[in-house]
Amino acid sequence: MVELLAEYGLFLAEAVTVVIAILIVFGGVASSSMSRRQDDHGQVKVTHLNETFEDMADALKVAVLTKDQLKDEEKAQKKKEKEEKKAAKKSKPDSDEKSDKKRVFVLDFDGDMQAGGVEALGTEITALLTMATVKDEVVIRLESPGGQVHAYGLAASQLSRIVDKKIPFTACVDKVAASGGYMMACVADKIVAAPFSILGSVGVVAELPNFNKVMKKYDVDYDVYTAGAYKRTVTMLGENTAAGKAKFVEELESTHVLFKDMVSDNRPQLDIEKVATGEHWYGSQAKELGLVDELKTSDDYLYEASKDADVYEISYQVKQTVADKLGFAAEKAATRSLTRLWSNISSRHNRIF
Repeated sequence: MVELLAEYGLFLAEAVTVVIAILIVFGGVASSSMSRRQDDHGQVKVTHLNETFEDMADALKVAVLTKDQLKDEEKAQKKKEKEEKKAAKKSKPDSDEKSDKKRVFVLDFDGDMQAGGVEALGTEITALLTMATVKDEVVIRLESPGGQVHAYGLAASQLSRIVDKKIPFTACVDKVAASGGYMMACVADKIVAAPFSILGSVGVVAELPNFNKVMKKYDVDYDVYTAGAYKRTVTMLGENTAAGKAKFVEELESTHVLFKDMVSDNRPQLDIEKVATGEHWYGSQAKELGLVDELKTSDDYLYEASKDADVYEISYQVKQTVADKLGFAAEKAATRSLTRLWSNISSRHNRIF
């Protein structure tokens, strides 16, 4: 029995080793493909969402209406278009009606801890700024739980380029814009959120395990050499001093002040001390606090906009190689596993985020 357990333990250890090795290989492939993509030239793709909405409506009409009803619908539509063109010529006979129509440029940002899409976002903004004017509008469909301070600071700065050009700017949040995600959202002139989306979390957090006691137990020394009193404040393996911990907390507080100042500058109507506690709220609650201006899904917002404007979705795309696809497949698999683990832990406390 003991031998059987030993063999099983050895088999399990080998299996874990193989899995880790595979993940390392895939991680290396993903890393190399990412470095290659920085040198590759992608392309900006533009999709006219008005046509997409019209195609959806036409498909539904074909499925629901009779042939006679479809003919009547087609006649009514042609008559409407003719009357609109006639009215446009009367009001502005020497102008092109399409040139005066408002345009809405739509961006997407689905952020991770490193705000990995910020490079593509910057390219998309550069592209739309070549065409957009103060008569148009930019809408970003934003989803992010936040992450690294410097990465989301850059993402927010990219969005500020739109505001600097005086182009009306709207942020739509369907699921979550927390911490760094809300830092990005607050740059917009208007924030539109779904009722059960999560917003806020205006705070700063850092978690650091320390294994120094374990190392001491096994007589393992870990030396840290620095030049400058606060070059290294706290470490995972070294012994953390009271002074080092205090300095680390001071740096967190300083970052929090910068975060609060940015939110206050962009949304001066907020009671910043009330909302900058690190808490998050659902959309309806966030509206009451002033974190959000309107409750609506991005789908509804864009569909309504398409009735009076040309809506264009802009995305920067790079063609993926086989190595890219393999690397990202491994990354997604690891992410799904971590997400399931976090969900299981959270559900034990009756809360799932």
